[in-house]
Amino acid sequence: MISILGVFALFWRIRAISEQVKISLQQYCDNQNMQLISVARKKTRIKSHHGKLDLHTDFNFEFSGNGEDSYQGNVSMIGLRLTKIDTPAYKID
Repeated sequence: MISILGVFALFWRIRAISEQVKISLQQYCDNQNMQLISVARKKTRIKSHHGKLDLHTDFNFEFSGNGEDSYQGNVSMIGLRLTKIDTPAYKID
């Protein structure tokens, strides 16, 4: 029973992180005049950060700078906190 609750809690936490990354990326793309196309979770692992265990999650996302071309970027999260966004050089209009 405890293991079922643990799996459910882990699933719930991963969903919360995925929702947060979508919100953060949409805000980032709006500020950079980019169009967010899609987001996909790449890797999730449990690691210690400042002595506290939390989920470290990497995401790939697809975006456009001009509405015609698409590019892929990467996002890293620790828990619900965005730690890094990497984007390649891209065309803008």
